Amino acid sequence: MKRLLIDGQLVETERTVDSINPATGEVVGTAAEATAEQVEAAVKAARRAFDTTDWSTNVEFRVRCLNQLHEALVKHLEEFRELTIAEVGHPRMITDGPALTDPVNLVKYYADLAAGYSFTQDLGVVEARGGQHRRWIEREPAGVVSAIVAYNYPTQLALAKLAPALAAGCTVVLKGAPDTPLLALALGELILNETDIPAGVVNVVTAVNVEAAEVLTTHRDVDLITFTGSTAVGRRIMAAASDTVKKVFLELGGKSALILLDDADLDLSAMIAAFTICSHSGQGCAITSRLVVPRDKHDAVVEKVAAMLGNIKVGDPTDPATYMGPLISEKQRDKVDAMVQRAVAAGATLVTGGKKIDPGFFYEPTLLANVDPDSEIAQEEIFGPVLAVIPHDGDDDAVAIANNSIFGLSGGVVSPDQERALAVARRIRSGTISVNGGNYFSPDAPFGGYKQSGIGRESGIAGLEEFLEIKTIATPASA
Repeated sequence: MKRLLIDGQLVETERTVDSINPATGEVVGTAAEATAEQVEAAVKAARRAFDTTDWSTNVEFRVRCLNQLHEALVKHLEEFRELTIAEVGHPRMITDGPALTDPVNLVKYYADLAAGYSFTQDLGVVEARGGQHRRWIEREPAGVVSAIVAYNYPTQLALAKLAPALAAGCTVVLKGAPDTPLLALALGELILNETDIPAGVVNVVTAVNVEAAEVLTTHRDVDLITFTGSTAVGRRIMAAASDTVKKVFLELGGKSALILLDDADLDLSAMIAAFTICSHSGQGCAITSRLVVPRDKHDAVVEKVAAMLGNIKVGDPTDPATYMGPLISEKQRDKVDAMVQRAVAAGATLVTGGKKIDPGFFYEPTLLANVDPDSEIAQEEIFGPVLAVIPHDGDDDAVAIANNSIFGLSGGVVSPDQERALAVARRIRSGTISVNGGNYFSPDAPFGGYKQSGIGRESGIAGLEEFLEIKTIATPASA
């Protein structure tokens, strides 16, 4: 059984949860489930470590510990790779990218950034009220952080919160996702056994019960909440945090649009659309799940995308040739299938896919054509390998369709005229945009959304500064 990490100790629990391999339906392993009292103990440990140790002020020590964590992750990379494939269903090929190696590199990025970051900014001297005054800004850690992650990229999400929070000098209670608890607890063991991070600075818990989770959003000793998950849960977290006016940093849902302009290369567009929607079976908040195409090219695009989807290898994620693995659970697969069936009943054309694949929790790559831009399938996040094709009548209409959403996380534009494509991209209200397949995802590039896709940014300098407070200090200039 994988145990909780609380105040520098691995803790067993009476209640446990099984982690299920989504490719087989079999049990991968057993994880401890925290009670509300144990989560509260983790928060109090983080509070003590922040208030009574020099973690928040000793930048050099923090950098050394982050480098140790990076070295430990590199050392145990293959163990994490096999656990990631088994617990999450990530195909082996994407563990060399966003599922594992990219987030490991993120830890090194924040170690290096903290080493050279100026936590003090001089504002110079100003005359006021007959005297000269020297002013400066000091950036200080926000305090105790509740870091709550989703199941789709659990290691990436955990490290994208943990690394900048630690670099900033915060202490953390990390809560793993209920569907993928083993990876979070394995990270806790690594921190305990192979770094000098002091007891209480990092605590790792997993819990299915609501009472335990609520401690992380309501406890008075928590200063900041960082959450990745659905917009619906994000709204509830904001409400829960409001009683104590906590700083809230949210990375939520998306319903991103890939726009093809009328001069777009249809073969390139079909490849981008098909491989993107099948990436981790569509279980990504930034995936472009709406394909917005010129009306007179709708049928040609649909034909090419359908052919491309038919070439994607779906199956055993341990096979190096597999591109698309399973959905995370039977519950998620049922949700996806129900949304597809309702879309067809509402008038969308099912071109290909739309069926469950057993054993495991697989679902066929699915293409829906002639989709109404106001329909459920075009408006609601589905988190599955389902692409909705929507016709447009020119650039202005395409932008209006893309922006017709409560979300604003990502998007894309395809056109050989890059200036035209950029002009369209700048009109889309979202936090990230890919033009002609450009890859924005890297440790130094801020990631986050507009509107109900969230608040704040992960990665880059912006990701560090989410975990910092700004204090302005002034003294008489002669002092």
